[in-house]
Amino acid sequence: MTLPNGVSIIRVIAIPIILILLFFPERIFQWITAFLFLFVSLTDMLDGYLARRRKLVTTLGKFLDPLADKLLVVTTLIALMELRGIPLWMVLIIVGREIAVTGLRGIAASQEIILSASLLGKYKTTFEVAALFFLILNGKIHSIPLHPVGMGLLWIALILSVISGIDYFKKFLKSIIV
Repeated sequence: MTLPNGVSIIRVIAIPIILILLFFPERIFQWITAFLFLFVSLTDMLDGYLARRRKLVTTLGKFLDPLADKLLVVTTLIALMELRGIPLWMVLIIVGREIAVTGLRGIAASQEIILSASLLGKYKTTFEVAALFFLILNGKIHSIPLHPVGMGLLWIALILSVISGIDYFKKFLKSIIV
């Protein structure tokens, strides 16, 4: 196992810890959970950097890294749907896109086509992480309510999710037609 793949696996292992912490209503746990979620999300950059820098890019890593990201975001999003009132339809669109793109990547990989993360997909992930960070925190900071901030960021993530999902399908179709 390579170090970058190990970092991706650590991200997956952190998911149940984050989910458990989410259900503690005390403010201190909201802060701990939000920053743990942010830290774990940022390890995505670390594993990619390590893989490229140390020439440890693997087919497994190209699949495992985005899968770990999706699991982290999707499980947190589903938990927050219950805890913070995120509309079901938003969750279904985001989760549906993640399932569709992951499935598409699997099909592409079986045909030895690699669909690497796109810039739009990276922006989507950035907005998802920021949205979930603020939604985990909930409450207020300096009288600014964080829930509307989180929901606004989630709307942007939703739009980017749809656009980047379409983009992945276009890239795949282009690669099999050419």
